[in-house]
Amino acid sequence: MMSRLAAAFLALFLALAAPAFAQPPSAAPTGEPAQTQGLAPPPGVIDATGGGPAAMVGSIPIVSMFLRADIVVQTVLVVLVLASLWSWTIIFNKGVALSGLKRKARKFEKVFWSGQSLDELYQQYGAANDHPMTAIFIAGLREWRRAFEGGALRESQIGGVKDRIDKAMNVTILRETDALEKGLGWLATIGAVATFIGLFGTVWGIMNSFSAIAARHDTTLAVVAPGIAEALFATAAGLFAAIPAVIFYNRFVGEIGRYVNSLDAFADEFSAILSRQLDEKIR
Repeated sequence: MMSRLAAAFLALFLALAAPAFAQPPSAAPTGEPAQTQGLAPPPGVIDATGGGPAAMVGSIPIVSMFLRADIVVQTVLVVLVLASLWSWTIIFNKGVALSGLKRKARKFEKVFWSGQSLDELYQQYGAANDHPMTAIFIAGLREWRRAFEGGALRESQIGGVKDRIDKAMNVTILRETDALEKGLGWLATIGAVATFIGLFGTVWGIMNSFSAIAARHDTTLAVVAPGIAEALFATAAGLFAAIPAVIFYNRFVGEIGRYVNSLDAFADEFSAILSRQLDEKIR
């Protein structure tokens, strides 16, 4: 009996409570869902989606930035661009020249050690003195031939002839080395000075930013950004001019040093050949 009463009471309770659970909560929204809208940026933050200063900053072309820059920053940028163009001109010319000289030197050494006589080589390359190794060969052999213009040599004259041959080839090496190193001083100067010139433009651009802040009594990015952009632009231009100049200066110095060592080695070998022939003529 008690169990039947309990079951009936539970069924009555569920029947009364079901409509309450089926209805939505009174605090829940019952209308259409709200449309999602973008939030406006906080004050002082620049909108990067367009229409605001951020779009102007993100899309400023280099020419417009240059035209809006201060006259001092413009001068710095012009100097750095000209220095960069000049350094790349030197780099291109020096690279082509060194490549051609190495190729001609290998070709000449191959012919020199092929077994031809020195007189034949002198006639072949006497009029085509177009690279340092042939210049050394012609200078040494010309001095050797001059020693026999007055007739046969005496044994006491051999030492003087050898010294003159060595000096003639050494002077030629020095002259050709100076020609090879021509222009490297500009690369060294640009590599050392361009960064400081760019730093000067950077300092001047930052000074313009502080001047704008003082004039407008405003520290928003729209006031500070132009001067900062000029400063960073000058820094980038200085690095763009200096880094290639330093890299290729070190590379060319190493290549020229190795090439001059090969010239010295050839001069020593050729001097030994001429010295041996002088000793044979005295015997």
